[in-house]
Amino acid sequence: MKADHYDSFAESYAAENDSSLLNAYYERPAMISLAGDVAGRRILDAGCGSGPLSAALSAKGAIVTGVDSSPAMLDLARKRLGAAADLHVADLNGPLPFADGSFDDVVASLVLHYLEDWSAPLAELRRVLKPGGRLILSVNHPAVSVVNYPAEDYFAVRQYSEDYEFDGEPAVLTFWHRPLHAMINAFTAAGYRVATVSEPEPSPDTPAELLPPRILSGERTAFLCFIFFVLEAG
Repeated sequence: MKADHYDSFAESYAAENDSSLLNAYYERPAMISLAGDVAGRRILDAGCGSGPLSAALSAKGAIVTGVDSSPAMLDLARKRLGAAADLHVADLNGPLPFADGSFDDVVASLVLHYLEDWSAPLAELRRVLKPGGRLILSVNHPAVSVVNYPAEDYFAVRQYSEDYEFDGEPAVLTFWHRPLHAMINAFTAAGYRVATVSEPEPSPDTPAELLPPRILSGERTAFLCFIFFVLEAG
């Protein structure tokens, strides 16, 4: 996707993100839980979008800076976070406008799976982290590809596109699938230690009408959609 791809459906995506099962009651609560006590910590929200995760971390006392490649998304983030919010247009494929060791943590919520090459982005995020700082991230779970695309090669790093509807508006998103071992290899090659791998349940606050029937019936406790990592910078 082009860096500003989200500009064409920023408002509808943001509306969906604020209330959907996958974002509001699954992915975002999991990221907040993995971050833990963030009071006083300087956090970079890499790919902040319209700012819901930034807002949640700020409410817990974090000092949050956001970057995103979509100017339209950042306009929505400013409306959410206030005119004084520390927000920057930046592409994770290039250098970030921050000094070495500027942040205690980086959160990258559903962003890396848009990138073919992870080596340069992971190295740049490590550069702006303090030694021992954390990169907390979520991406599409690679095992879902086995179900959705059984004819494709799970072990290949490959591009694919999917049709979505955000708040009633159609959109097409293009991702890069990579197998789990390729993710882990990219992390360690960039100088991170894998501290946590998480496949969480939905938030206990999830409205019943949003939950899949198999979870409502008690047959299952969770579902596969995203996978979460906490990485420590060496």
